[in-house]
Amino acid sequence: MKPEISYEDFAKLDIRIGTVIAAEPVPDTDKLIKCTVEFGELGTRTIVSGIAEWKTPEELIGRQFPYIVNLIPRMLRGVESQGMLMAASDESGVALLSPERNVPSGTQLR
Repeated sequence: MKPEISYEDFAKLDIRIGTVIAAEPVPDTDKLIKCTVEFGELGTRTIVSGIAEWKTPEELIGRQFPYIVNLIPRMLRGVESQGMLMAASDESGVALLSPERNVPSGTQLR
């Protein structure tokens, strides 16, 4: 278990629902998928996720997932990732989290 944090630390995370509008494998890797994600008023962002062992790009397009959108951008295999997909993982692989119904892109999690 990780150390406890204060509510103020948690509140620093900007977690929003994004809609995947395009997805493709990152060249020269079998683990990364590059997604173009729509966040409403925040616009679109490129987000790279290490889920290609369990998911295909085609499975992601049109779906909504939670993303942390206020992380400092990071270069992954030559692609700037402007956020982080939130997902669960266990010994069987990755389980993607989705809202129970479609919500506007950019909706903030509270």
